[in-house]
Amino acid sequence: MSSSSSARFVRPAVALAALALAALAALAWALCAGSLATTPAGVFAALFGNGEGMLVGVVRELRLPRALACFACGGLLALAGTLMQVLLRNPLADPYILGISGGAAVGALGAVTLGLASPWMDAGALGGALAAMLAVFGLAHGDGSWTQTRLLLTGVIVAAGCGAVVTLMLALAPAAQVQSMLFWLMGDASGASRPWPALAVLGAGLAAALPFGRDLNVLAHGQLNALALGVDARRLRRGLYLLASVFTAAAVTLIGAVGFIGLVVPHLVRLVLGNDQRLLMPAAVLAGGALLTVADTLARTVLAPQQLPVGVLTVLLGVPVFLFLLARHSR
Repeated sequence: MSSSSSARFVRPAVALAALALAALAALAWALCAGSLATTPAGVFAALFGNGEGMLVGVVRELRLPRALACFACGGLLALAGTLMQVLLRNPLADPYILGISGGAAVGALGAVTLGLASPWMDAGALGGALAAMLAVFGLAHGDGSWTQTRLLLTGVIVAAGCGAVVTLMLALAPAAQVQSMLFWLMGDASGASRPWPALAVLGAGLAAALPFGRDLNVLAHGQLNALALGVDARRLRRGLYLLASVFTAAAVTLIGAVGFIGLVVPHLVRLVLGNDQRLLMPAAVLAGGALLTVADTLARTVLAPQQLPVGVLTVLLGVPVFLFLLARHSR
């Protein structure tokens, strides 16, 4: 093996290891930071040993579920954005622009408005995401002249329609529910006490998407090349768009509407690792999870005891990063 080829393998391994360490550091900081501050040794004792009584309860019952929920949500959104950007061959594609997150929000808030229990909220989010995806792809096909540009424009329109429905729900909701619904729409991790289903979706979804990494690499060079090499582009798109919808629904149900993770994280990771989807997908999961965990830790500590919506922090962090990327890579 030549030195150039070995270097090609060493760099992604180092980058993935660095991202894994960054994710662990973000989780450790989330467990340490707060009004009851502690050290990593104190967190370790609270999780696995005989820590102090109050600290054990705070770490195990409050901080750990919240940190894991943020990591799962960030990873799901980053993975969904990665899949959509390569499938559409458009750097602006993400679940929010295509209206999938808007559909999930409509379904979840519809269940809240009707006073249904949490499982129905999850089902409503998934149903709304799938309905939005079907609407976007059904309308984008039209007379059969399907194009990426047409799909993006259709997604923007569907997203606007979902936003109008959400606004109508807020206008008709009882005054006691409006504040909590608004906070949830901006991203609220304070009530995320059940991160395990989302973590399971993240792990299973990544395992399901990784075998298609080679096909995605081929599809990134155009549909004609994919067909010439035996890749069923239509079937691949349908399956992975379905996965992306499930990822978005799980993330929206868990924390609410969190923007810019699915748009910015794949760009940042692509700058370091290139465009090999077999490496890009797990790297995006680690980077997205770490970024949202850090943003949530800042959201609950910067103005403590007041907590900020984590979606506000992700936008404030994402906008300057994305503008920097646009200025640096003008093409």
